[in-house]
Amino acid sequence: MSEPAVSVARYLATTTAEGPGLRTAIWVQGCSIRCAGCFNPHLFPTEGGVRWSPADLAARVLAEPSTGLTLLGGEPFEQAEALAEVARQVRAGGRSVLTFSGFTHAALRRAAAAGRPGVAGLLAATDLLIAGPFRRDRLDHERPWVGSTNQEFVVLDDRFPDLADWRPGALDRVQVDVDRAGTVSVNGWLDTDRLDALLADL
Repeated sequence: MSEPAVSVARYLATTTAEGPGLRTAIWVQGCSIRCAGCFNPHLFPTEGGVRWSPADLAARVLAEPSTGLTLLGGEPFEQAEALAEVARQVRAGGRSVLTFSGFTHAALRRAAAAGRPGVAGLLAATDLLIAGPFRRDRLDHERPWVGSTNQEFVVLDDRFPDLADWRPGALDRVQVDVDRAGTVSVNGWLDTDRLDALLADL
């Protein structure tokens, strides 16, 4: 039986917009939750993305000058088995793992208890879980990294006690990259009006 692969939609070597400190961010392709108003609707389909073996992907992350890994999507828990192995190897290298999910923590615990492949493993290899569907009627302008007030910060491991300590002046950041061909890439989170204002002059 072949090893499960990760379908990677986007890889960012370093960013300060997807969690605390300098992080490597991986967006996976595919999400069945499809929250209305999602910042990444192009990642809903399972088609697309580049397939990586967990070992190769973890090695690439560990070669970066970052202090942690952030998994986003798409929906990471829909590729939980392969991502659990990536996260285990990254944590073994001494780095933190932050995983975003559109599922609630309670739903993920139920899936793990029901024996869904990989869910328990990815939860076990995650230090900080940011969980819950995005709700555009509950926009969150106070906390960094999340889009709506229903989304929960769940510390799953105490190896990095300050990982979720966003209160002392933590800022919600947006990173905008423009390559030589003029292609604009954005990561972080802003509501549509503020994003349009930010990009108006580009």
